[in-house]
Amino acid sequence: MKNICAELSALTPSQHPDRFNYDYVAEGRLTRLVGMTLEAEGLRTSLGQTCQIVNQSGVEIEAEVVGFNGQKVYLMPITHFAGVEPGAIVRPVTQAAQIPIGDEMLGRVINGIGKPIDGHGPLRAKDRLKLLPEMINPLSRDPIKEPMDVGIRAINALLTVGRGQRLGLFAGSGVGKSVLLGMMTRFTNADVVVVGLIGERGREVKEFIDHSLGEEGLKRAVVVASPADDAPLMRLRASELCCRVAEYYRDQGKNVLLLMDSLTRYAQAQREVSLAVGEPPATKGYPPSVFAKLPQLVERAGNGEAGGGSITAFYTVLTEGDDLQDPVADSARAILDGHIVLSRRLAEEGIYPAIDVEASISRAMPNIVAPEQLQKMQAFKRLLAIYQENKDLINIGAYRPGSNPEVDLAIDRAPQLRQFVCQGMNEAVAYDMACAMLDQVLSASEANSGG
Repeated sequence: MKNICAELSALTPSQHPDRFNYDYVAEGRLTRLVGMTLEAEGLRTSLGQTCQIVNQSGVEIEAEVVGFNGQKVYLMPITHFAGVEPGAIVRPVTQAAQIPIGDEMLGRVINGIGKPIDGHGPLRAKDRLKLLPEMINPLSRDPIKEPMDVGIRAINALLTVGRGQRLGLFAGSGVGKSVLLGMMTRFTNADVVVVGLIGERGREVKEFIDHSLGEEGLKRAVVVASPADDAPLMRLRASELCCRVAEYYRDQGKNVLLLMDSLTRYAQAQREVSLAVGEPPATKGYPPSVFAKLPQLVERAGNGEAGGGSITAFYTVLTEGDDLQDPVADSARAILDGHIVLSRRLAEEGIYPAIDVEASISRAMPNIVAPEQLQKMQAFKRLLAIYQENKDLINIGAYRPGSNPEVDLAIDRAPQLRQFVCQGMNEAVAYDMACAMLDQVLSASEANSGG
């Protein structure tokens, strides 16, 4: 008998006879709560796993493992955790999370865990989407080789975006970034638009959907919303879900426009989580893990394999106090394929969208437009730069006409340059039309210069 018991105890769970069922889940108990960090003991789990916290009253709270120290496991709630009790059962969720997805998801608004919040009932899609991403080998990606129409004249002609490119939209508060995103969702020629509203005010979520996006824009869009009062992990999950939904449609061979507002709120949510588990702060209070997470998120966008779909992504970056040297802004510039800067000065002058053409750049533009188009863009920027350099002298009357032919030309064409950047909220300008209008502005300049 002793020999039989010894042999059985030496077997792994998969080798035991059928009557020995070792497929069990080790539950733990909640022992401590500090701020938003929960501590549990007796739990067998892994980093990033979802757990259920069950009170004696039957209330279930969803949490995620964010760290451990010896036998102590640190968790953070994904949803609100009011009513949590000491000694509550902590049970790992063994089944991987999946959400329904398909064409039925277009026109819907969901939260960070894939649940509809638009009041139109549950998702009826047949496909199931695993939330864990599958990274593409960078050598397998199709290169950026054709432009993408976003419907904005200044971007199409002067900062041409390539299909599969990733750009940052750098802006302070109140300079029109949400309006610009809404215009792109309505005017773009992308097959599907995925919008992530991360960490914004709850009021702005509905305003963006009703006014900026509109009924027509929503028909081919999926909106993932996680407002500022959500838990940090919910905001992180919403950001990752945006990418995952976009990846699904890209794998279907579609061209996707991904708009995430904002990348800064994602970084702030990661900072909250990291500081809560004891990671030391580094640059302006941001722990090192924040700057490791940013490229992991951004690199998921881009082209798929040759012949497949693409994800063209715009990430808004909040510049506190219009400081472009903010740590998140500085890191984003290094990992993105270009940046578009919205200027408060231009917004105060009534120029919308307030795109600072001089400070903006599209790194993929030289590879996707003809050399003539690139020269026209450079000529436009040069005229604008000359005018801005001499603007103070012009305003105080210190500049004498005829002193410098280039300055005279810049003064003459300044109204047309300004008008070219301006665009109405309901005015769509296709890529070909934007290039033709740029040609008209520069042709008139050359005619005046020759005269």
